[in-house]
Amino acid sequence: MSQLSHAIRRQLVIALPLFVAGFAQAQDAGTSANLEEVVVTGRAGVEEIRKVEVSYAVTTINAESLRMDAPLGVADALGSVPGFWVESTGGEASANIRARGIPEEGFSAVAMEEDGLPVQHDPGLGWLNADQSFRLDDTIDRIEVVRGGPASMFSSNAPGGVVNFITRKPGDVAGGTVKVESSDYGLRRVDGWYNLPVGDWRLGFGGFYREDDGVRDAGYTANKGGQLRFAVGRSFDNGSVDFNVKRIDDRVIFYTGLPLTYDADGDVVGVPGIDEHFGTLSGPDTRRVTLRDADGTFPLDIDRGTDVELTQYTLRFEYQLPGDWKLSNGTRYRESESSRIGLFPNTPVTAAARLAAARANIGTLVPGAVDVQLRYVNAPNEVFNVANQNGNGLTSDGSFRQVHVPLDELLNDLRLMRNFEIAGQKHDVAIGVYLAKVDEAFDRYSANAIIDVRDNARLLDLVAVDAAGNPVRTLSDNGFIRYGSEFANGEGESFTKALYLSDEWSLNDQWRIDLGARYEQVDVEGKVEQSAARNLGILQSTADDAVLAGTGVYDRFDTDYDDFGWTAGVNWQFLESMGVFARYTSTFRLPSVGDYITNAFATPVIRTMDFIEAGYKYDSDRFSLYATLFQTQYDKFRFGDTRYNPTTGNYDQVNVFTDTETLGVELEGTVVATDWLDIGFSATWQDPEFGDFVQTTLVNGTPTTVDFTGNRLLRVPEVSYRVTPAFKLAEQVRFEVDYQYFGDRFTDAANVTKLPSYDVLSANLSWSPIERMTVYVRGENLLNEVGLTEGNPRAGTFVSGEANSPFFIARPIYGRNFRFSLTWDF
Repeated sequence: MSQLSHAIRRQLVIALPLFVAGFAQAQDAGTSANLEEVVVTGRAGVEEIRKVEVSYAVTTINAESLRMDAPLGVADALGSVPGFWVESTGGEASANIRARGIPEEGFSAVAMEEDGLPVQHDPGLGWLNADQSFRLDDTIDRIEVVRGGPASMFSSNAPGGVVNFITRKPGDVAGGTVKVESSDYGLRRVDGWYNLPVGDWRLGFGGFYREDDGVRDAGYTANKGGQLRFAVGRSFDNGSVDFNVKRIDDRVIFYTGLPLTYDADGDVVGVPGIDEHFGTLSGPDTRRVTLRDADGTFPLDIDRGTDVELTQYTLRFEYQLPGDWKLSNGTRYRESESSRIGLFPNTPVTAAARLAAARANIGTLVPGAVDVQLRYVNAPNEVFNVANQNGNGLTSDGSFRQVHVPLDELLNDLRLMRNFEIAGQKHDVAIGVYLAKVDEAFDRYSANAIIDVRDNARLLDLVAVDAAGNPVRTLSDNGFIRYGSEFANGEGESFTKALYLSDEWSLNDQWRIDLGARYEQVDVEGKVEQSAARNLGILQSTADDAVLAGTGVYDRFDTDYDDFGWTAGVNWQFLESMGVFARYTSTFRLPSVGDYITNAFATPVIRTMDFIEAGYKYDSDRFSLYATLFQTQYDKFRFGDTRYNPTTGNYDQVNVFTDTETLGVELEGTVVATDWLDIGFSATWQDPEFGDFVQTTLVNGTPTTVDFTGNRLLRVPEVSYRVTPAFKLAEQVRFEVDYQYFGDRFTDAANVTKLPSYDVLSANLSWSPIERMTVYVRGENLLNEVGLTEGNPRAGTFVSGEANSPFFIARPIYGRNFRFSLTWDF
């Protein structure tokens, strides 16, 4: 971390709390445009409720904030949400979000919705996160994020919260928006939206298309594709109807970890040959390879990355029934083909160590051979310099992995709502029924190869040579040392049925009790193909001696689960602009087809969580503050340890169940200091820890009993915050400085491998030179900080095998980059 970064952080830590506290005391309960902001997520009812009135924690992000921040994907857009730890360094999709200390991967604890309906019923399917099924563009009007609270009463698979992307609706006046965007890494993007009234109907068209080389240069087009959306709707005397169809055809690069080390000052840097800011192991030499399985050979295209083809149809209908009842129904059908393809590196080893192991019995294995060498696949006469190739002399086992997940879903959410009075007290009640039919298939294949360690890594062959150094036999096959190191083939379906109830019970103008309950049941069935290692016997090398392949025999699963959750909140709105709330929630997450899709004999459990939270809300014309104290108790957390075995080429996995607990505080707000200066801020402090957790695991190759009880949960910082002072430099010019700090984290339950704290300084500029035209500039990571968001899970997550190693795998944030856009409203 630079001295400038340290200085900025020290000044902010000292100055911001004092400034905010002093400023808040100086304010009266004035009015604010934000006071009229209505929240639609995390509740159901007839009456509108303002953000400052809800009895749960909610963050709202408007369209202008999205334009200023120019997020690359879903996870980037959520970086300012307190209580969320976001890992977005894998590319525009395939991110990880941890909410309020719930230690789930991907989106397993947070639901994603579009206009109140799930983007994907189970947002945390293995190798298919919900953000792979969604793209941000100018058809999105705003985002509402509910953290904990009642989210899981109205949404499946949402114990940690729900992210609702609310789309632009066609209006009564013809008009639209066009945005063109570029960058210093070859971005070429255009977004558009146009709405047109036709008689009583309103039509809307929009979407985006883009190509770019990626911030980390792989030597080929990294991201290519786009999205189209068509919307039509109309209102009538007693209701409205809206239809929306969306098509995504897009591929984005999937960045995995990089080999890193420490410099003389103890700072993280890339090993020689690796640019930690802009480098990636993927490159032209590994872009397209030919692999083998039991059926022959087939191509693998790493450049496809996270690839999705998705069509989504949505129909919404609202109608005012007799007797003051209101009916609301939403139906969504989605069909998709998604893949995630990547090069996954394992812990680097020196070429000398690799060759020593291979040299042990070389004379017996290969008659006439006396030694072994590493040679480049695309240049067979180029011998790897064991001492200092690429400045490091390192190699790695790279796993080429492809996961294909076709998914079809039919969802329906029906609500009946009414408000009435009993004994002078108002009730806004809702009863809802949610149904979801899901069909999933899953196909996975991996192969391991030797690669060198450098930007745009190259494939290496292990070659046996005679006394004169002439090749006798190649011990690998085009770099591959094992084909079929992973295999999975399964399919299944599920049917989910849920009944939910809510009552917003207003005792008087100041006090309200919010109640909710949900009963959910899921039936799952399907089949998984058995696998066995087969010696194909085709190659002279051992690469095809143990290829995992399907046997044609299927194991079947057929079971069901159900559970009940409830929530109760109290809101005291003692001023129009100020209130407090408290809430208790007991909720759950049911197993899904994804829990069985690779193992029909899996034994998943219903995961249960209890949340306690209390909050303070204040919003005026000059100052807003939303503060929440929360506690999360997670029972039956399934914690998996996956470790790459370099001897066998297998991935060995152990799953255990444990409990976790997190106590934390979330803050967010805005200070309008003067007509030319305002400051936005958000912060999270949390203490996430394991409950009783004693496990026998491998430590330096020896089975050892280790007590992890009380250790910090993986990859969650105790402290993180964001401060964004903004300056109005002229009537049409706004300049923002965006400072973020993230505390240290651990990659393993033993807390022996630490990811250091880091901070990021970015800046935004908007300028409207003429009416309806705005120019935006975004500069990210201006100080070129090296921040690590994820370690190497393949080294072990109980006790990392990379502890105290001079080399390790981790995924850094992107280096300094700039994006530019021009928006025209018409």
